Amino acid sequence: MATLRAILVLVRADRLVAILMLLQRRQLVTAAQVADELEVSVRTARRDLEALSAAGIPVYSQQGRGGGWRLLGGARTDLSGLNESEARALFLVAGPAVSATPQLKSALSKLVRALPEPFRNQAEAAAASIVIDPDRWGESRQGGRLGHLESLQAAVIGGEQVRLGYVNRNDGMTARVIHPLGLVTKSTVWYLIAGTDSGLRTFRVDRVFDVEPTGEPVIRPADFDLRKAWEEIVATVDVLRSPAHLVALVDEGVVRILRWMFERQLEVGEPGPDGRHRVTIGGQDLEIMAARLAGLGGRVEVVTPTVARDSLARIGAELSALYGGVATRSSPSR
Repeated sequence: MATLRAILVLVRADRLVAILMLLQRRQLVTAAQVADELEVSVRTARRDLEALSAAGIPVYSQQGRGGGWRLLGGARTDLSGLNESEARALFLVAGPAVSATPQLKSALSKLVRALPEPFRNQAEAAAASIVIDPDRWGESRQGGRLGHLESLQAAVIGGEQVRLGYVNRNDGMTARVIHPLGLVTKSTVWYLIAGTDSGLRTFRVDRVFDVEPTGEPVIRPADFDLRKAWEEIVATVDVLRSPAHLVALVDEGVVRILRWMFERQLEVGEPGPDGRHRVTIGGQDLEIMAARLAGLGGRVEVVTPTVARDSLARIGAELSALYGGVATRSSPSR
């Protein structure tokens, strides 16, 4: 089965569900018919169909004249042709997008009811086991070691404790028994949220070097909600990443640039009488933040703190001393 990350790149969850519902309504569909139905290009439709097949969903192509794509078992009024792993694959992909699209939420609810009873709980668990957070933390990059992702998915969905081998940020190797509660993909980085003897903890999946099922059931907090837990974690990390703050008045045209520069560390207020926005920017070091703002010139006026204003004044003086005479020398004589 293709990895979940690969499927998510290839197929949007709403199209995934729509294609499966189209396949179960009809005996045979072509890529062109799928494209017309979903208002996408034929190339995109073909790519989605191929991705479904590669993911282990029982979709296959019939070549030759009169050919097309079929759902194994022919047109059905339900999805009972899916086996347990195939049903789990479907809901792992589609589940994270439920909150974003009410129509998709309704479609998934219908699909859950259509699944055979033995698979229904697995499908519902899979749909709630992953959160997708598109924002990144600074320049964080996935390390590439995702060999244990599927084992962790199985542990989360199956509700089974595991002994986790983990390399911490200081490169120390640890092993502990944890209660896997959910997975989050933030930009390109995967995180596991789990219960431990020390409370709720977050682990980077690319730092996991061993996953050993214990056979013991996960003890899941009664009020645990994966999305809410992740939002609290993000808020805590953002505070830790931004011990320093500055306040500035900025022109309307600069706001977009600041969002690109500072992302979640930027808070933008409503424009004042002069049309400028009051913004708050968080970061690790005020002098570095001031240096980043210096290139925006007079379009940004730092209000507080004084240390940031002093840094900008010093940068301005240095630039004026270095380049101030250049404009004078190069200007044409009057």
